[in-house]
Amino acid sequence: MSTQDLVPSPVGPIDVEQAEAALVERYPRLVRIAYLVLPPSLGRNRRVLTAHALVQRSLPRRRVPGPAVPEPRLAEDAVDPGYAYVRGEVLRQALIAGLPLRRLALPRRAQFPPLLPHVWGLRLFPRVGGADELALDQRLSRLSGPGRAAYVLRGLERQGDPEVLRVLASVGVEDPAAALAEADALDEVDTGAAASPSAGLVTGQGRGPGAAEGFGRNGRAERVGEQGGPRAPGGPGRPGNPAGTGGTDGAVPRAGGRDGHADRVGGQGGPGGGGGRAGSVGADTPGLDAPPAGGGGNGRAGHPGGPSAPRPVAAPGSGPAPGPLARSGRVSGAALLESDEFDPCALQARPTDLMRRRQHGRAALVAAAALVVCGTLLGLPGDGWGRNGAAAPSYARNPAAEAALDPAALRRVAPAAWPGSTRQDFSVWPARGGLTGDSALLRRALAVWARPGASVRSSATPGTPVGPPMGPPQLLFAGVVDGARVVLLHDGLRAVRYAEPVEGTAGAALDFARTDGADSVGSAALVLSRAAGNVRYLTAPWVKETAVRDLLAPAKPPRPLVRDAQGMTDPVPSPALAKGCTRWNTLQVRDGSGLRLLADLGELAPARLLWGPPAAPADATGPQAREAWARTACQLTAVGGNGVRSVNAWRFARQPLPEGAGLGTWLCTRAETWRGTGGRVLAQFLVPAPTVPAALAARSEGSPACGVRDPRVLAGVLWQAPSGGWYVLAAGSPDFTALETSGGVKGRSDGPFLAVKAKAGARADLDGTLRDGTRVAALR
Repeated sequence: MSTQDLVPSPVGPIDVEQAEAALVERYPRLVRIAYLVLPPSLGRNRRVLTAHALVQRSLPRRRVPGPAVPEPRLAEDAVDPGYAYVRGEVLRQALIAGLPLRRLALPRRAQFPPLLPHVWGLRLFPRVGGADELALDQRLSRLSGPGRAAYVLRGLERQGDPEVLRVLASVGVEDPAAALAEADALDEVDTGAAASPSAGLVTGQGRGPGAAEGFGRNGRAERVGEQGGPRAPGGPGRPGNPAGTGGTDGAVPRAGGRDGHADRVGGQGGPGGGGGRAGSVGADTPGLDAPPAGGGGNGRAGHPGGPSAPRPVAAPGSGPAPGPLARSGRVSGAALLESDEFDPCALQARPTDLMRRRQHGRAALVAAAALVVCGTLLGLPGDGWGRNGAAAPSYARNPAAEAALDPAALRRVAPAAWPGSTRQDFSVWPARGGLTGDSALLRRALAVWARPGASVRSSATPGTPVGPPMGPPQLLFAGVVDGARVVLLHDGLRAVRYAEPVEGTAGAALDFARTDGADSVGSAALVLSRAAGNVRYLTAPWVKETAVRDLLAPAKPPRPLVRDAQGMTDPVPSPALAKGCTRWNTLQVRDGSGLRLLADLGELAPARLLWGPPAAPADATGPQAREAWARTACQLTAVGGNGVRSVNAWRFARQPLPEGAGLGTWLCTRAETWRGTGGRVLAQFLVPAPTVPAALAARSEGSPACGVRDPRVLAGVLWQAPSGGWYVLAAGSPDFTALETSGGVKGRSDGPFLAVKAKAGARADLDGTLRDGTRVAALR
């Protein structure tokens, strides 16, 4: 390559206006380039839309800086800088669009279907070509994206190999040489097909210099790597023909494509000049005046007056030169790039799958209707979620649900209603507290009850439903207690306590307790607040006086507990919040029929303490009951948190101890629940020393023992005598006639008591026989 073939290229900064002008002027050609480089696997419809989208997205957003020193280029490779920039952007995006989506790689915008342009209900594709176009499309599909780009740059853009390598490198191709090799291989396939022996040969006889090999319409030079320049003055032609145009005798067909277009690789006409290379046709060809080699004043095709490389001239009388002058009836691949088959701007339209579109339309309509319905149900605030505080979004809208959550619909009992009522329970509690008229507070309490949010601390005793009320509940209390706004509600089945800080609604609490079937004692008090280890109660209107009694000090008199006019007591240290068992405070209330003893077991409703046989228990207010409870009170923590309604302690046996150690006492403690099932039973053994707490001998959950249905119990314990010896002691209720141990310790006795010598740590199985001969196992 001579240095005079290199001319400086005016590459420099690109303005947005310059790029836009190049894009608009060359839009059909840029779209054709994108269409050819895109992989055919996308389908023709998507290739068309993607090609247009890539070209439209190639316009820069701001001025593009250029290199400080322009790079040298061949004259045939010189193009407008704006067009070169836009073409590079189109190629870069088209290569990215052909890359497969990978799981770990971040997808690029060009890899997705284009948003614009977008066509609904139609499929667009270029006009259908012939067999040659189909074959070329199939061969292009076997190339890689960079290979297709190289082929298009050479065949369609007439770029030389150095410029093709430069352009490919500038658009991010890792191996431009390999891409160019792919294009060379495809060129060889096209050349072999064009030179096939089966194709008829047509010589250049009867043609003028303007129609010599390498020239198409208007005598224009056409080959790969050349791009026509401005039209030059025509060369010498046949007499009688216009200057610069070749002529024919009319007897020999022209070797070319449409309108005399020479069908070679890259044969695309440009605005090239007239005139031809010297020696293109033999000198002895009749009727031709061939100019001398390199003459004619035309030089290289498309570059008037420029130098031209010499080409071989046929000897006189030798006929047409082989190879280059051979013409084929088959159109070359590069020439086919100009075919309508690859023109995304001349399109045909067909409808999409009409049946499937109809099905998709129906599905979309149903989905839209469902979305509108769901949005209407969830998005309409009604009375407003803002006033519901920490409540979750509403889930239902119907008159019953709305009435249940309406603070104006709350049932309020008059203070004078309970004395004349035939029943004394929560249903006749009057509405008390200083905030009973605060509709906003009551609305928040009802809303949180119906749908507690994630920030609400909620608790419920076992077996207590936590759903919304079935109708408007009854208001028991609403007021400020220990720095919190507290609301007590009752719906006939449950007592519900809602509490929130005085400032805001963050940290709201919601407690549920089952209270169905409560009598006058079961509804005598409810826990109103727990704070700083203390508990406050709200007592029933029929409670005449309240006091605090310590179970661990049975001889100590109770301490009076002050209440205000609303029935709210002063704070009392709660055993449910204590870490040790140094005292066990209970609430002693007096109603119209006597004294009651209530214990806080960590639930909303305190448990009633009883004493006596299961068939006829009494309130544990007598001296004997207080002495027994003083030694068993610390075991109450084992039955709390189970929805306990009452706890009864029953002394079922007093057993003479071996070695004359005195009388041992056996107690059975049973905790009944509000739900009626899941009661817990404790068997405890008390030694003669009055200050020693009871020893837990056995425990069971769900057993009917010590209850009304099964007023029997059998338990045993390993006891150490004052002398140091060990005994297995067992005792049963009066219904047992014989006891027997087996396993590690064997023994038998008639009657409800048994004492057998044993070793320390011995284990034994205990059974008993009832009067009717039924064998019963020990409590476990």
